[in-house]
Amino acid sequence: MSKLVTIFGGSGFVGRYVARRMALQGWRVKVATRRPNEAMFVKPYGVVGQVEPVLCNIRDENSVAAAISGADAVVNCVGIRNETGANSFEAVHVDGAERVARLAAEAGVGRFVHLSALGIDRDSDSQFASSKARGEEAVLRHRPDAVILRPSAIFGTEDHLFNHLAALTRLGPVLPMTCLGTRLQPVYVDDLAAAAVSGVLGTADGIYELGGPEVVTLGEMVDQMLEVIHRKRVVMNMPRFMAWFVAFGLDMTQKMSFGLITNAILTRDQLRGLATDHVVSEGAKGFGDLGIAPVAMGTVLPDYLWRFRPSGQYDAIKQSAGNLRP
Repeated sequence: MSKLVTIFGGSGFVGRYVARRMALQGWRVKVATRRPNEAMFVKPYGVVGQVEPVLCNIRDENSVAAAISGADAVVNCVGIRNETGANSFEAVHVDGAERVARLAAEAGVGRFVHLSALGIDRDSDSQFASSKARGEEAVLRHRPDAVILRPSAIFGTEDHLFNHLAALTRLGPVLPMTCLGTRLQPVYVDDLAAAAVSGVLGTADGIYELGGPEVVTLGEMVDQMLEVIHRKRVVMNMPRFMAWFVAFGLDMTQKMSFGLITNAILTRDQLRGLATDHVVSEGAKGFGDLGIAPVAMGTVLPDYLWRFRPSGQYDAIKQSAGNLRP
């Protein structure tokens, strides 16, 4: 019988790519998710019965133990950028990660891969960065053999990065931004998934800092995005104090609506995180140590950002027709 891997958050942005790659490796894949009925799209990643969504809440001890049962490897891809309801940074990144690692150790799971992030620090002002750092510590207490992946900003078809920025360009001629000088090293989601697979297969060990081939500022990323979607916008770099008031207002809107309106634009915690560069440290293990050549943004962005062009998929045809002479 083929081996079994349980992927927590396996229907999420990163997890679905890991699930697809593990299915291609011939493994049976258990996709642990809070809403398995909304994760049926993962089933065609393999043959009939190879990839199965299962109900699991990382905050619940019994459901985590049930999801891990029988697994030869576990990958934890669960993470949040904004606290909503009971899903706080502490509950998900610290307690949840600790629970998965502890139960995996008790079950004798052979390989354990944990998805973290670059730029984390337990003493950071950002709750995201602090909780991620403490989550790593909790994982290593129970699984000192864990493979930990720390990616920079992640891009890909379903991302919340370029899709979000491109959507904002539809609102008007001015694109308000902040922290445009922050340096990032964007990593393609499928390259990150390939690194996770290396961890499952045993060809990776320890901590890896993962970034793409380009180190760019947030402002340069925005410029590249605008070029891809064929739109001209005035990029306004808001001072941090002004951005803080905007983020505060959006956070309060979410709080006063009891979560009915979610702040998907900019939170105060995200603003704190943007104050720190997210680039690979000198001497850190990375893609090169895994034999992976990371993909550059320019080769992928046009494949999914075309829908934000003024005429969508017909934009190139329209431009070409404009060059015709009567």
